[in-house]
Amino acid sequence: MKIAVSSPKQCCLTEVVLTHLKKNGIHPIILGSLQGEKVDYVEAARQLGELISTGECEQGVLFCHTGTGASIIANKYPGVRAALCPDSFSAKVAREANNANVLVLGIRLTGEGIAVEILDTWLNTAPSAEPKFADFHRRTNEIDERYRSYG
Repeated sequence: MKIAVSSPKQCCLTEVVLTHLKKNGIHPIILGSLQGEKVDYVEAARQLGELISTGECEQGVLFCHTGTGASIIANKYPGVRAALCPDSFSAKVAREANNANVLVLGIRLTGEGIAVEILDTWLNTAPSAEPKFADFHRRTNEIDERYRSYG
């Protein structure tokens, strides 16, 4: 699985997440300030959104101060379903019920320990095949496809 990770700043939280991914055998594609660029949250989300939207990466982890701004930008890209997850329950539901493919974490709001819990839940939860959720996923994809051609 190819995962992109992007952030407008390097910090302890981003390092903890990158280390945890690598410890689990995932070698992410590093974007934004994590690769030494000076970028804001809009650019960090743009870089990640493009990789997910084009299919170059299947999932992403995106950071910004609160997570809200990056979520808004990332969700502008066709095929991106970015979810701001403040806890592991939100991450589980985002993956199962919403087929989310980008985990968004607020740098100023998420502690390092909870970030690892959220990330583990995210990585270990698949989109649900339960008929109700499969219908949600199908309908979401239909909307996405309808507007993909606009631009």
